[in-house]
Amino acid sequence: MNVQLLSPDTLHKNPAFSQVAVVPASAKIVFVGGQNGVNREGKVVGSDIASQSEQAYKNVVAALEAAGASLQDVFKMTIYIVQGQSLQEAFQAAQRVNPGLGAGDVTPPIVTGIFVSALATPEYLIEIEAVAGIS
Repeated sequence: MNVQLLSPDTLHKNPAFSQVAVVPASAKIVFVGGQNGVNREGKVVGSDIASQSEQAYKNVVAALEAAGASLQDVFKMTIYIVQGQSLQEAFQAAQRVNPGLGAGDVTPPIVTGIFVSALATPEYLIEIEAVAGIS
């Protein structure tokens, strides 16, 4: 997909996210609803942010693949994390699924991170939404 991800010199640069996404009109847009750290049976995979983050990220990958997309097609992510959890631990877990993320090997999507008091189920510590563009 020809989504253009930008981090202009007039804005802060961070290797974990881009600042702007420009999507061509010809793109097929794939929206992935909020994914939590649950396995295929709907069971929470662990009580820590790292375990749940890695699983939530894997669930995003599975959803993308079902739509004919991949992580490389993602241009926007929204990440909800329960207050008190470590954003750094969540990011490190995401890097296990996508090793180039934050290392300069891949252009990262635009990202919005939001700390919330709770998610839909008390055991959930993270929820990840994604938007991808494919040809």
